Amino acid sequence: MSVFGKGSPGRAEQSARRGEGTGLTIIAAGTHIIGDIVSDAVVKVEGTIEGTIRADSQLLVAPGAVIHGDVFAREVLVGGVIDGLIEAGERVEIQAGAQVDGDITTQRIQIQEGGRVNGQISMQLPRSADAPQGSGEGPQTG
Repeated sequence: MSVFGKGSPGRAEQSARRGEGTGLTIIAAGTHIIGDIVSDAVVKVEGTIEGTIRADSQLLVAPGAVIHGDVFAREVLVGGVIDGLIEAGERVEIQAGAQVDGDITTQRIQIQEGGRVNGQISMQLPRSADAPQGSGEGPQTG
């Protein structure tokens, strides 16, 4: 299911409309922003941004949208172009026709057929999973 289609709204937009603790910031098509964006809301980019984006929850990059800069969010869904690194705490989705020119660091990634990544992908475990448990002699078996 595409978050950017004309059909039903995406999960982030639905939760924002229901008022579930997060808002929705939309950078409309035809808008060009030069500068950094920091938001605790879901950020949907349909225009062009030159700068760093930090979104606490989701960053949605619509088809035709372009970001020249690094992005940081819990979840990043790319339908357009990102020219910069992506650091997502949980998940990245590269949709068909999307392009990322930069490194990606995330726990989970999905790249649909026709999506392109020109950079390194690093799959990181949550910090709590990296911490040694028990005596430090490796996993315990029963």
